[in-house]
Amino acid sequence: MKFIFLEPFFGGSHRYFAEGLAAHSHHQIDLVTMPARFWKWRMRGAALYFFKKIPSLETYDGLITSSMISLSDFRSLLRRPCPPSLVYFHESQITYPLAPGETMDVHFGFTDMTTALAADRILFNSQTHFDAFFETLPKFLKMMPDFRPAWTADEIRSRAGVLHPGCTLPKKEKDEQTGKTNPPLIIWNHRWEFDKNPKDFFLALDEMVKRGLDFNLALLGENFRNRPKEFEVARKRYGDKIVAYGHEPSRAAYEAWLRQGTVVVSNAWQENFGISMVEAISAGCVPLLPNRLSYPEIIPERFHSDFLYRNQEELVEKLAHILVGTLLFEEKMEGICLEMERFSWDRIITEYDNELQELRSIKPLSGSRANNYWRP
Repeated sequence: MKFIFLEPFFGGSHRYFAEGLAAHSHHQIDLVTMPARFWKWRMRGAALYFFKKIPSLETYDGLITSSMISLSDFRSLLRRPCPPSLVYFHESQITYPLAPGETMDVHFGFTDMTTALAADRILFNSQTHFDAFFETLPKFLKMMPDFRPAWTADEIRSRAGVLHPGCTLPKKEKDEQTGKTNPPLIIWNHRWEFDKNPKDFFLALDEMVKRGLDFNLALLGENFRNRPKEFEVARKRYGDKIVAYGHEPSRAAYEAWLRQGTVVVSNAWQENFGISMVEAISAGCVPLLPNRLSYPEIIPERFHSDFLYRNQEELVEKLAHILVGTLLFEEKMEGICLEMERFSWDRIITEYDNELQELRSIKPLSGSRANNYWRP
């Protein structure tokens, strides 16, 4: 079958997911994209761009988008049949934490809501995200002074599900241990933004320095013009300890850094899945993750006491023990690496293809809405 995928924010996890789905699906998936910048304007205006940009939809069996487009705007602009649509929620604006000094623009929350209502199928990238959305939506609607559409939560839930994103796992070397460095290499491979909480990460590293523990540091991940100031401060503070600084565009080089890594750390305040963590763990990095967000979901419960921390003090202690070699996880790392394979595209693509097969089979609704539905 043939699908069109409209991605207004073609970067980071959005690009990773769209390209991975198109490359691994047994169906034909045509990508039509916009650059990953000005996210607020993408949510407000992408529908207008795609309305004029896309080819005729008559040759497609279904439409796929992320939540960065107003699907309700797009469908209303078409004024012609539209194939059944699937929206993938990497994030939702009603649950996303606000940057310091920022106030909530409720428009984006309503765009999420109307996009979900306009979709025939909605997928969230984790159960954590699914639960947070439906817990927050009623509270969000209470911000309205009157005429609150309380029915929307049940309507959206009736067409919503959870499907983890597929991941491209690092290629295995013949001898994984040959690539590990001495001193130990600490990996940061998240976006350089406030919601990944770099402040607490660097506070933990400061404590390692105070204790006289040796380490090197690879600061990877996407970074933007308005990056948190902590990274520039860290660059001066840690000096020669920093062996990589900034986004690594080469996939092979990025995977090589992960294979050299001893430990990968997250202090995130916002994480709906954690692709970068799945990649690093699969490459053999010991994970230290907060016991919140999606991490207890992607880390099997039998490993929680080893790899999840409850507070900053516990992170510091576990990190220190790993750096001096008093916490050894060889056997457990073998097990958790195998667990990460369930997120690989090879394992998960069948579920996506089944979703697309089901999407194609959606029948037109009765009433006026049916006039805007695709007919085989």
